[in-house]
Amino acid sequence: MSVIDPELERLCINTIRTLAIDAVQKANSGHPGMPLGAAPMAYVLWQHHLRHNPRNPLWPDRDRFVLSAGHGSMLLYALLFLTGYDVTLEDLQSFRQWGSITPGHPEFRLTPGVEATTGPLGQGAANAVGMAIAERVLAHRFNRPGHCIVDHRTYALLSDGDMMEGVCAEAASLAGHLRLGKLIFLYDSNGVSLDGPTSLTFSREDVAARFRAYGWRVFEVADGNHDTAAIDSALTEAESDTSSPALIIVHTTLGYGSPHKAGTHEAHGSPLGEEEVRLTKQALGWDPDRTFYVPEAALAHFRTAVERGARAQQEWDERFTAYAHAYPELAEEWHRTLRGELPPDWDRDIPFFASTEPMATRVAGGKVLNAIARRVPFLLGGDGDLSVSTNTALKGEESFDGQTGAGRNLHFGVREHAMGAIANGLCYHGGVRPYVATFLVFSDYMRPPVRLAAMSHLPVIYVWTHDSIAVGEDGPTHQPIEHLAALRAIPNLVVIRPCDANEAAEAWRWAMSYREGPVALIFSRQKLPVLDRTGLAAASELRRGAYILSEPRSAEPRAIIIASGSEVHPALAAQKILASHRLAVRVVSMPSWEIFAKQDAAYREHVLPRTITARVAVEAAVPLGWERWVGEEGRVIGMERFGASAPGEVNVEKFGFTAEHIAQVVREVLQS
Repeated sequence: MSVIDPELERLCINTIRTLAIDAVQKANSGHPGMPLGAAPMAYVLWQHHLRHNPRNPLWPDRDRFVLSAGHGSMLLYALLFLTGYDVTLEDLQSFRQWGSITPGHPEFRLTPGVEATTGPLGQGAANAVGMAIAERVLAHRFNRPGHCIVDHRTYALLSDGDMMEGVCAEAASLAGHLRLGKLIFLYDSNGVSLDGPTSLTFSREDVAARFRAYGWRVFEVADGNHDTAAIDSALTEAESDTSSPALIIVHTTLGYGSPHKAGTHEAHGSPLGEEEVRLTKQALGWDPDRTFYVPEAALAHFRTAVERGARAQQEWDERFTAYAHAYPELAEEWHRTLRGELPPDWDRDIPFFASTEPMATRVAGGKVLNAIARRVPFLLGGDGDLSVSTNTALKGEESFDGQTGAGRNLHFGVREHAMGAIANGLCYHGGVRPYVATFLVFSDYMRPPVRLAAMSHLPVIYVWTHDSIAVGEDGPTHQPIEHLAALRAIPNLVVIRPCDANEAAEAWRWAMSYREGPVALIFSRQKLPVLDRTGLAAASELRRGAYILSEPRSAEPRAIIIASGSEVHPALAAQKILASHRLAVRVVSMPSWEIFAKQDAAYREHVLPRTITARVAVEAAVPLGWERWVGEEGRVIGMERFGASAPGEVNVEKFGFTAEHIAQVVREVLQS
């Protein structure tokens, strides 16, 4: 760290502090304590270590900073404003207000310079692991001797609460295993949580020893309130060795400077109060009568980040120009990759499956995934120790190496929660397209990052297999019943449950082309017939979400059977039974509610005309939500209880997912 006048340094740090407490007080909502305590480490990192360009927040080779302790968002917003991002003082004054770009917790794509949506504790830590993986992947793919265009670090600031969260432990364990040496965590260890001192719940654990056991290098700063030189030294040492990730434990005082609330939970999640804000400013040597005051000297010092950032990017631009001259094809791939643009003919090798042998959609999905991956080099992913079951290993590809970045198969181990959050980090970073896989029943472990992916419009692809009671002998603990409804309840998550191998192929085709949010591909464990499409609609109609799979041959339909996934097959068989009784019935395959709901009204009316009110939906899951499609006069054949340990085909029969039962229910609906 270059020699800085201690008074100027103190002025800058206190500018961060007072902006934060003023914004929280004006909003009458927020967390003032963390910015007050963590301001010194944030100042040192942002002013002396972080390589970033405030005038171009999307510069590809910038360092990434993730505020995992998202409740301290005013710390980040103050830094963004002070260092010259497109965040104004008026934005800080609108903290937590309608239409503001400074929401209560950081939101990706809303605020310039915010790298990840954080707030649920632990998520940001795992996101940072994903970003560090992405950096290594891109470095391996694009760097060449004498031409280094990918070379940056990922920093994350964590709280005591982050350290308590299981997802942080999962992600840190994996990061240590992978030896992600360009990943650095700053731990704001202040010993206070929302309910009181951390001694209430977190008294016996040695965090430093835990991280050393994970394989991290660990450094400690005893006085994070004042000793900026020690913070700088720890960061410098952490950056000097890339053999493993680093944790810097910085001991601070929550609410530093507050005469009556410092070091207590009262400074954690509520404004200090008007009088305490005045007293805190006085304790910091600040004019208590000035709000949102930014001294000119402090702002000028912070704004040197603009020139440094521009210079850093200019140097990179010059390196990239030389790189593009030496490797024009790689340079073009680089641009296409960062845009998320699929290569020409990327889907040319997607197989067509003949209707000769039954095939589980998880098996078909694995074949399609591998066909796509051979043509899309930025597609990578892995599973929660289940690739032999999910069929999601990329054949011929190596396991990912965290030091070199080689390999596209990510082994997450039994860490589903971290797997989801790391996938988000891969997307936040950019330049890669991640997929992750496990059994559908274990999507519960992933729900927090799935929700954040949907909120942040991240194009993660989830492969969730073993999708129903047909899982069989493993029993109800492993048979997803409520999961489809729970996933469909998440806004901006697209759920696709294909009925056969060719719909599975089309599901992958659609998912790869979609960039506006996450997609869940729901695949079967059991073998399913591959439909002979003679006389049936093409599987490519999946792109509409729902389509008329089979029409009655000689009459207008009197009823409609709507089904998804494996239940499409007994629905077709039920149609034949009903036809033998001169009852004309349409069968609609509905692999995706979300896609179908976005079709124009004319198409939806074509598939599900209002004049046909006799409708029966069939899905081996809870019926919740199907009333939207069957209407008040329709019926749903679903699961009203948990499953059972028995052969899959026995479960299917006992729970009524047979052609005979479906036909019977259709007759009952018509009679009523």
